[in-house]
Amino acid sequence: MFRLPIPALLAFNGGYVDTMGFLALAGLFTAHVTGNFVTLGAALAFGTGGALAKLLALPLFCVIVLVTRIGGTAMEARHWPVVRILLTIKFVLLAAACVIAVWHGPFKDADALATVGIGMVLVTAMAVQNTVHRAHMSKTPPSTLMTGTTTQIMVDLADLISGNVSQGRHVIKARLSKMALSLASFAIGCVSAAGAFLASNTWCFVVPPILIGLALTNALETEDNR
Repeated sequence: MFRLPIPALLAFNGGYVDTMGFLALAGLFTAHVTGNFVTLGAALAFGTGGALAKLLALPLFCVIVLVTRIGGTAMEARHWPVVRILLTIKFVLLAAACVIAVWHGPFKDADALATVGIGMVLVTAMAVQNTVHRAHMSKTPPSTLMTGTTTQIMVDLADLISGNVSQGRHVIKARLSKMALSLASFAIGCVSAAGAFLASNTWCFVVPPILIGLALTNALETEDNR
C-alpha cells in the first residue's frame, strides 16, 4: 500500500498549519514565525488586532526548540525512540488545538485569550516539528519554509540544463526529486487549508492531528520493519 513518506506528510502539515493559522488567527504565522515581524508591523500600522500573539510567537518558538532539543538529546542517550515520542507530543498539541477550536471558534477577536492560546499551542507544535526535522531528518528538505528549497530546485535545474553536473546527474536528480515532493506537499497543504477554512473556519483544525497521526503510524511501521 502506497504511503507518503514522513517528510512529505510533515511538509503538507507545515503548509496547512501555517495557512490555517494565518487565515483563522488574524494573520498569525505558526510555523514561519519570523514572518510575524511583518504582520506585526502591519497590525501596528493599521490598528488591527493580534499584536500580542505575534509578539509572543518567536520567543515561545525559540524556547520550545531549545527544550525539545535538550529533551531529545536526553532521550537519545537512553536509546528511546525520539522521533516517535516527539511526533506523539506534536499530535497531542494539535489535538488540543482542535478541541480549543471546536469549543471556542470561530476566532473573531484576535486578542481574546482563546485566540492567543490556540495560536501559542500551534506555535509550540510547529516548533517541535522544526526541531524533529533539524535534529533527526536533516538530510531531507525543510518542512515549513520553502524559500531555500525553491532556490535549490532552480539551481539544480540550471545545472542540469547547462551541463554543470560535477556532482553527478544522479545526485542532482535524486535531490530534485526529494525537494520537488516537499515543495509540492507544502503547496498542496496551503491550498487544502484555504479550502478547509472556507468550508469551516472551525473544523479545519481537525486535519493537522490526522496528518501527524499518519506520520506517527509510518514511524511505528518503519521501526517495526528494522
